[in-house]
Amino acid sequence: MSEQQEAPTFSIEKLYLKDLSVEVPNAPEIYLEQDSPQVEIQLQTNARHLGEGAYEVVLTVTVTARIEEKTVFLVEAGQAGIFRIFNVPDDNIEPLVAVACPNILFPYAREVVSDAVTRSGFSPVVLQPVNFEGMYMARLQEAQAQAAVAPHEVPIQ
Repeated sequence: MSEQQEAPTFSIEKLYLKDLSVEVPNAPEIYLEQDSPQVEIQLQTNARHLGEGAYEVVLTVTVTARIEEKTVFLVEAGQAGIFRIFNVPDDNIEPLVAVACPNILFPYAREVVSDAVTRSGFSPVVLQPVNFEGMYMARLQEAQAQAAVAPHEVPIQ
């Protein structure tokens, strides 16, 4: 008796902007500044299982521009998606959620950030491509290194 195994399935259920925050705390004086701001970009991904093969993944991009100690602008965008993953081995789900899903979300987050910065009266910030696989591998290596270095705790009775 042979069982027919269903093919692995990965699909996009929904893409949406979950959060958007724009701050220009030193307006209007900041628009008179002649110096170019220093721009810092941070990326963070979060995922949660929604049940029945559904996962929500949120890619949060935070862009902060400063001139010396003054904040020029702060934009934070949470681009999210619901993804369906079926018939995929459990050990392959984490890489899909940590690498494939953020790769899908990134172009949308890039557009939102650029648009928000431009609408705030500044030159657009164009986010460069991101190697989410490299970020995932670095996190895995860091977690393994911490586990190897962490002292083994013995519970006190």
